[in-house]
Amino acid sequence: MDWDKLRIFHAVADAGSLTHAGDTLHLSQSAVSRQIRALEESLNVTLFHRHARGLILTEQGELLFEATNQMVKRLEAAAARIRDSEDEVFGELRVTTTTGFGTLWLAPRLVGLYKKYPALKIDLMLEERVLDLPMREADVAIRMKEPSQADLIRKRLMSIRMRLYASPTYAAEHGMPEKMEDFAQHRLICQLPGAPQVAAGAALVQELMSNDIPSMLTVNNYFGVLQAVLNNLGIGVMPDYLAVAFPQLIRVLPDVESNDVPVFLAYPEELRHSKRVAAFREFVMEEISLYRKQQQT
Repeated sequence: MDWDKLRIFHAVADAGSLTHAGDTLHLSQSAVSRQIRALEESLNVTLFHRHARGLILTEQGELLFEATNQMVKRLEAAAARIRDSEDEVFGELRVTTTTGFGTLWLAPRLVGLYKKYPALKIDLMLEERVLDLPMREADVAIRMKEPSQADLIRKRLMSIRMRLYASPTYAAEHGMPEKMEDFAQHRLICQLPGAPQVAAGAALVQELMSNDIPSMLTVNNYFGVLQAVLNNLGIGVMPDYLAVAFPQLIRVLPDVESNDVPVFLAYPEELRHSKRVAAFREFVMEEISLYRKQQQT
């Protein structure tokens, strides 16, 4: 099968338009169209449904696009390894983690990494969905549980716990609960137990909700929970690393907390020798060490 035709097919399928694909490939629309027709004839199938709004893949086209997508990702991985043969740390590194951890712990610390490697480009992807590292949806992941995917190098970084926090203003206006039953007089701010989150956090929220709390605010990530707490809306269930970043927060019911939540760094086996991955891994481990010292003070 002609790779050049597959390359053009992939661009068209990705763009959904002959014109846009032509712009990307620096080819005329007619040249792109001829290559697609030739590929369809060689395979004896129709790859696209054509309509006024653009192109839609047929079932056969979807199968071929899945294959070319994997090929492109493998080529990108090979290109990354080739670039990493240089001594200098530079280029793109795609890092994925949860919205809360990425926004509140990782992003504020990246200034140190950029000072050391100014030519590095970090693409920080914050979402609760677990991206597929072997399929190169990301290069490095920081996850709140041990990754289960095969062919990953993984390192446990630290453990965190979910605890209850309130702002000084809220505490002054509403007082602090002394036992679980006192939550009847307070608003709980948390993630829903069924939302994508760490299991230990969900279990703690479930335990709290069993006390018939009359008023709640649920947010789908810890950044939102923090903003609500800082704006004096109630008592929030949040990770303990926020106590270092926001020392003004008051811990509520100190005996109430989740079980340990392990934090893992993971990346594909094929990036074992990547200088960008090594630089990021060493940076995170240094920051973890500093964070632990801050916890002890």
